[in-house]
Amino acid sequence: MVFQTDAHRISGFLRAIEQNGMELQGASMANRAAGKALALLCVYSVIKQVYAEVVSRKAQVVFEKNGIGFEWKEIVHNILDLNKVGVCPCEKIAADISDPKESYVTSKAVLEKMKWCR
Repeated sequence: MVFQTDAHRISGFLRAIEQNGMELQGASMANRAAGKALALLCVYSVIKQVYAEVVSRKAQVVFEKNGIGFEWKEIVHNILDLNKVGVCPCEKIAADISDPKESYVTSKAVLEKMKWCR
């Protein structure tokens, strides 16, 4: 195992990318939910397999387009925020992003601004 965390949402995965960089290339990852933001980060870090309980349709498209294998229990339209009342903030931002590096930079900036990375 390269990295494990109990952090919420994609903050733990961003930390894994920062700490492990190219060691993640070809690795598998598991997360409760996988939305487009996480899917683009998987492309950025060259993850080859994703396991998630919930996968968004937008993440499914990114995984399939980039040859990333994925397994899921449920596919949903959107990944919700922590209160389950709206779309996750990272998903809102990722909606208009297609470049994995841009997704990494933007997601990191948003999470730092929201102080989720602490």
